[in-house]
Amino acid sequence: METTGTNQPILTPCEAADFALALHDAPAGYIGRVPVPVLAYHPSASLRERREAFREVYDAIVARIGEPTLYGGSADGPNVRWRDAARTVLLSATRHHAELSVHPTEYLESEERRTFEWGGAWSADEHHDFDLLPYIWQLDRSGPGERPVERPGGRMASSLDHFESALGLLLGAWIEQLSVQVGGDWAGFSLTSGADRGRQLQISYSLPDGLHVSVDDRDGEDSPERARLMFSRGWHSRDRGWWQAEFPQPERPEAAEAARLALAELRARGTSQPNELRARDASCKDRGELLLPGLGIRN
Repeated sequence: METTGTNQPILTPCEAADFALALHDAPAGYIGRVPVPVLAYHPSASLRERREAFREVYDAIVARIGEPTLYGGSADGPNVRWRDAARTVLLSATRHHAELSVHPTEYLESEERRTFEWGGAWSADEHHDFDLLPYIWQLDRSGPGERPVERPGGRMASSLDHFESALGLLLGAWIEQLSVQVGGDWAGFSLTSGADRGRQLQISYSLPDGLHVSVDDRDGEDSPERARLMFSRGWHSRDRGWWQAEFPQPERPEAAEAARLALAELRARGTSQPNELRARDASCKDRGELLLPGLGIRN
């Protein structure tokens, strides 16, 4: 057993699985206690390094107590839940380490709803807090346990710049977290804008295929001038009228570039406010309900 810089114990994967079982089956003795670290991240760890370090611990816990009720994650790291109406076992992460804890379900979720409802930037001049939300994506595949009756409405962006930040955080979270929880399954959604009705901009990620962004430009000219314009915005190639950009092994810079590219295209086609945008057809390999409460727009 190792220790953190504050001498808190870090559990091995086997110890973490044993502790998760105790929280899951006999939570009464642990509710109210501080979370227990199960993994420490190096301060300069890449998304892939964090992902692979977390994988061993996550796999050991799932092997012991089964698949979670709710998959998901925040901008800081995974946020995975084994939930029923009475208690929620939470495997979550800070910027420094991953940790295990158990909470009364009603108290935990009411506090989280309050965060979603009352935080955030009230204007474009204020700093957003998408990076502080308890989770920015969540996936319900009808696993063991009980689903929440009430879901948070999500955090709305106050400007397109704030939305770009939220999108970059979501994509970075998927790069780090998605494949550990759902294997090679893809996750994605379409962006549409009231300023450019009928057009779709599609975004998807999976570990086998990487990060992919595309926009429907079938009504655009197939000309050298049009190609130069689209290349200047950051697009990589054109296929059957769709311009696309692919990032096979993305990290934080590629997540930010994909978000920048999406916003540049939306702005170029007339979008000026985040309330013009909608996220549609959010899905993780067409299995379960994928929620994006930290995306900054309605979905």
